[in-house]
Amino acid sequence: MPEIPDVDVYCEAIATRVVGHPLAGVRLGSPFVLRTFAPPTSAFVGKKVLAVFRMGKRIVLSFEGDLFAVVHLMIAGRFRWGPSGMKLPGRLGLAAFDFAGGTLLLTEAGTKKRASIHLVLGEAAMRALHAGGIELDACDDATFFAALTRENHTLKRALTDPRILSGIGNAYSDEILWEAKLSPVKLTSRLSAEESRELFAAARKTLTRFTEILRAEVVKGFPAKVTAFRPEMAVHGRYGEPCRRCGAKVQRIAYASNETNYCVTCQTGGKLLADRGLSRLLREDWPKSLEELEEMKSVRATAARTSRAR
Repeated sequence: MPEIPDVDVYCEAIATRVVGHPLAGVRLGSPFVLRTFAPPTSAFVGKKVLAVFRMGKRIVLSFEGDLFAVVHLMIAGRFRWGPSGMKLPGRLGLAAFDFAGGTLLLTEAGTKKRASIHLVLGEAAMRALHAGGIELDACDDATFFAALTRENHTLKRALTDPRILSGIGNAYSDEILWEAKLSPVKLTSRLSAEESRELFAAARKTLTRFTEILRAEVVKGFPAKVTAFRPEMAVHGRYGEPCRRCGAKVQRIAYASNETNYCVTCQTGGKLLADRGLSRLLREDWPKSLEELEEMKSVRATAARTSRAR
């Protein structure tokens, strides 16, 4: 799911192309992408775009007449920019916002169509779509600490909960926790004020760094490679690869369709966190350290070779 760096760069690229220009028309490739019925799409036609900005993980286009188009890309939603009136691309095309100078396409890969558009009247209606989490660039250490510790969660969950923090998801939370050298399963109730300051600094540093990387890639073009897995990442999506700080193999906690990546040496004091799926099977045999894990893998590999030899 696109997070703060990706969404910010999307907003910047879209703004340079549509702010100050009237909307010529709206085409829907899927009626289900539009989650509101009033005001209608026709109310936006002819209205100029005043601004484009991020609200959490949503992209907001502000139009004349106190009108707002709020787009949530979810996991597989993406924007494209092309010639005015360009055709919606088959099953991928959800919607097209047509302007005289080009068309902003909303697409979504996969069969689960989760991306959404809300068309609303008034800033209050637009803000009501916000989950309520604080923005990192608009708070201080004390506000951050208070938000994290208001309820007791793991740091991973707290960072990715849109009601607590705005715009952070699975990918960048891994990178933030690695940068701060904190365990993803550490409870917020056990987070010290000093650790919170380090986490806050790590979050701002990480998100700023990746936003700059994405901006440099786009330059004057339009974002084309929006992905949760980037070569510059230290742990996310790098399971089994060496940690860039200490060299230990990156580990993971797998659950549902997501996983948390972390460094045992840098973040958990050498303790191997239980994988929810495998730990149910292994129970008391679950390895407690990297050394035990490697030994287990070695034993299994030897047993497999012996079995094949027979």
